Amino acid sequence: MSALTCTAVEVDFDGFKAVNGVDLTLEQGEVHFLIGPNGAGKTTLVDAITGLTRYTGSVTKDGAELRGRKVHHIARKGIGRTFQTATVFESLTVSQNLDIAAGAGRTPWALLRRRRHLSDNVTAVMEQIGLHTHADTPAGILAHGQKQWLEIGMLLVGDADVLLLDEPIAGMGADERETTGRLLHDIAATRAVAVVEHDMDFMRAFASRVTVLHAGAVLASGTVDDVSADPAVQAVYLGTTTEQETADAARA
Repeated sequence: MSALTCTAVEVDFDGFKAVNGVDLTLEQGEVHFLIGPNGAGKTTLVDAITGLTRYTGSVTKDGAELRGRKVHHIARKGIGRTFQTATVFESLTVSQNLDIAAGAGRTPWALLRRRRHLSDNVTAVMEQIGLHTHADTPAGILAHGQKQWLEIGMLLVGDADVLLLDEPIAGMGADERETTGRLLHDIAATRAVAVVEHDMDFMRAFASRVTVLHAGAVLASGTVDDVSADPAVQAVYLGTTTEQETADAARA
């Protein structure tokens, strides 16, 4: 089942095409990695999808066009994203962060009021992200990886069914990376998950599908094995060829 589709998406910054005709499909059940060298257009593409950057082309979710919609409208359509640095309310506890994220339909006064009981949704997500034993811990004193999991949990309680995660394992240790990978696969069972990432070992371990961007365009897309064997991808990552040779390999 296709959850989100990009068709011929282009982002132009004063004549520089940061994203150049990208076609991309994100589907439920997959952890879809977006990889590529610095400046390849990965984060800019996510910015376009989430309404932070103007673009031409089309982005649809469940058949509904998203281009031209405001950021909050896109979020209400179930598209959530994280940034390279976790954005949480550090003075509030884990449970309070999740409760606020789950309260889009509540009044501002209700959001500020401490609630005696958490919803089943918040409790279930807290368990899923592995922070149920930290419910009353201020987010500011969580470990780095735990803050990332909390931010992901805030998207889940907000009913996001397309998650766009920008370098979610940056700064994590080996155990945290492994836990994060397992969490992403658990989430992808019922949602579409896209991961912008530079870490190739993490990609090889946890990717269901990979799209490689280079110079703003899709260089290759497929399984980990397909992409790893692609001569054009090898050329880009090894840096052993010229731009023209890379283009020739992509057309071969």
